[in-house]
Amino acid sequence: MKNEAENVEALVREIAETCASIAPFEVILVDDGSDDGTGAVIAGLQREFPWLRQLRHPVSAGQSAAVHSGVHAARGDIICTLDGDGQNPPHEIPALAAPFLDRHCPADLGLVAGQRVDRDDTWSRRSASTFANGLRSWLLNDGTRDTGCGLKAFRRDAFLALPYFNHMHRYLPALFTRDGWAVAHVDVSHRAREAGRSKYSNIGRALVGLYDLFGVAWLIRRRKTQKPTEVGRTPDGDTA
Repeated sequence: MKNEAENVEALVREIAETCASIAPFEVILVDDGSDDGTGAVIAGLQREFPWLRQLRHPVSAGQSAAVHSGVHAARGDIICTLDGDGQNPPHEIPALAAPFLDRHCPADLGLVAGQRVDRDDTWSRRSASTFANGLRSWLLNDGTRDTGCGLKAFRRDAFLALPYFNHMHRYLPALFTRDGWAVAHVDVSHRAREAGRSKYSNIGRALVGLYDLFGVAWLIRRRKTQKPTEVGRTPDGDTA
């Protein structure tokens, strides 16, 4: 969250109501250098919700840094992420977590990625996103229609093993696939921002997006995997 004081309370209360069915859980809000009182609002809500935690970046470091800080601090094995502006509906969280909570969950499932349908954004933003997603999908072949959606669920240990860089949150399907994990997709809803203003511009996204895209393509092509053979011990204690 960066300067989302007007959105914090509604978001937290909706998470509390929606996630009651999958308790216990914790919620970590990362205040990314806000100067509008976002942190004070979170602190007030912590008195009501004991599962609510707050991390603060003294200066804004961006969305990928916020996600990385939150995952490092998290105590759960499964992480669900969503943007702090209220455009990612919290009622989608149980659907993202469901594949991991299923006792038949595949051992190689690493990421469940939300893909927005009926996106409630301006025409210019939807058009820019469609072009960027098409280019990314063609170059990375990640099988994902919408990597910009903040609604995702993944294994904490698998995420922390990924190469970390700024804007990595836009390339999680490709990065998880690169490390041998299976990726599933869930269609999710999207809604308009009710308060505050966006921290992104189409031009800004495009400039960093092209640079990052070729960098991720390089990472994927440079990946080398090996299956090590475990050296055990015989029953009498000798090395096998």
